[in-house]
Amino acid sequence: MSFLDILKQYAGDAVAPPGDVHAHFDDVARQAAPADLGSGIAAAFRSDSTPPFGQLVGNLFDRSNPQQQAGVVDQLVQALGTGGLASVAGGLLGRVLGKGTDTAATSITPEQASQLSPTDVATIAAQAEKQDPSIVDRLGNFYAQHPTLVKTLGVAALGIAMRHMNDRR
Repeated sequence: MSFLDILKQYAGDAVAPPGDVHAHFDDVARQAAPADLGSGIAAAFRSDSTPPFGQLVGNLFDRSNPQQQAGVVDQLVQALGTGGLASVAGGLLGRVLGKGTDTAATSITPEQASQLSPTDVATIAAQAEKQDPSIVDRLGNFYAQHPTLVKTLGVAALGIAMRHMNDRR
């Protein structure tokens, strides 16, 4: 079945059988353009039917490997900018990074990211979203590269992502 046929099952208020959602998402993730998948993931991040963005990112961070964790924190740092490092989570991010310098030229290492807890990352993500709402789209695109990880968000989030992808067609 093509991914377009799968997405049609999520049109409007239609809900596919819950047992099929993970398999459907696997098929869609393999066949869809990364930008389309990222847009769907961002829609799930923004949905009122899923937990808040920060909480979702914290949950994904907890299930990520060290390189993925570093990538997420790097995206958040870019959204916050240098000034945001000192103000978020009591300055924790600035202390972990060991600097108050220009973060644009520095990538976060897996070792630095591992010093943060999922709760810390949830707080940082929530603040980054307030400061730069486009972080939701950027992390949607980031997680489109890691669809197996996205599946841990659950059936509701996956259904929202696929419904959004269908609605954009």
